[in-house]
Amino acid sequence: MGGRVNQRVVAALVAVPLVALLAVVALLKPLPYTLYSPGPTIDVLSAPDGKEIIQVPGQKTYRDDGQLRMTTVSVTPKDSELNLFQVMRGWLDRNDAVYPREAVYPDDKTADQVRDEGQVQMVSSQDTAVAVALGALGYPVTPGLEVLLIQPDSPADGALAVRDIFQKVNGEPLSSDIATASDQLRSAIRATPPGESITFTVLRDGKEIDVPVTPENASADVFGQTLEGAPQVGIQLGQGFVLPFPVSVTIDPRIGGPSAGLMFSLAVYDTLTPGSLTDGRKVAGTGEISADGKVGAIGGIQQKIAGARDDGAELFLVPADNCEDAQGARNGDMRLARVDTFDDALKTVETWAADPDAKLPSCP
Repeated sequence: MGGRVNQRVVAALVAVPLVALLAVVALLKPLPYTLYSPGPTIDVLSAPDGKEIIQVPGQKTYRDDGQLRMTTVSVTPKDSELNLFQVMRGWLDRNDAVYPREAVYPDDKTADQVRDEGQVQMVSSQDTAVAVALGALGYPVTPGLEVLLIQPDSPADGALAVRDIFQKVNGEPLSSDIATASDQLRSAIRATPPGESITFTVLRDGKEIDVPVTPENASADVFGQTLEGAPQVGIQLGQGFVLPFPVSVTIDPRIGGPSAGLMFSLAVYDTLTPGSLTDGRKVAGTGEISADGKVGAIGGIQQKIAGARDDGAELFLVPADNCEDAQGARNGDMRLARVDTFDDALKTVETWAADPDAKLPSCP
């Protein structure tokens, strides 16, 4: 009898460490999930290190004590690995969110491609925001075909610049229609004989300049597109705008995506108009902005609301299409206001600045 008891004790002593080891392995095993957490918010009316984020050289600008804060989400990188402990913590934290990795990072895109896409979206959102703000102020704004991204070590690297607006190719004017102009540009590049250059006439800093570039046959994917053997110069195109004067938005290049467009547009408008749009208070928000001023939905709304709340914002602008997700956000005393367009957002901020208790458009 005593032998059997000893065998059970020995078996238990052996099993307990094995079970503990298996538990540790299970906790640390990588899982295919991505974590969203509140990211930093940035006052786009501020001047970090003495350099204004919104810069309008040569124009009368107005600086005040108000804040317009763009919001961000901290997302675990595509190549990072979350274990069970981290996933459970994300599920339990009401400020965080856990998503399947494939829903955030498609398998057909590398980490570099995801980064490039975010940079293109940021450049496009800044340019569109400036165009919307200037249009609201009555300035003439004309669409144009623009360089959004340049591939390192490509023929265009060092010749063309991000935000160059194409005017002519080999002396021939491009169409005013963006899609047609893009087709004209690509056709001209493909038709360039090997070893010969093509001359782009671009608008840069308000001046037309001629830029010769010699296309090369692509030996690999270019910005996620298989172009092997086709002449290319290594640029990604998109819609830009010819403006009456230069306006720049200087944001950390590591921040990507289009979701700060609404706050950029309000900041440019505030910078070019007397007085404080927010009456010296803190307003935060999010939303992609389109050329017609419509505010589009974004991801991570609950995390952005939590980040703005923690940074002391008193009003948060919610894109109308994000209303359902915003309902569960922990906004505390910070008011949430629904916006459909830039004009809606402008009117809402002005109304709230005049009376913080005023009735504002809200999510149903």
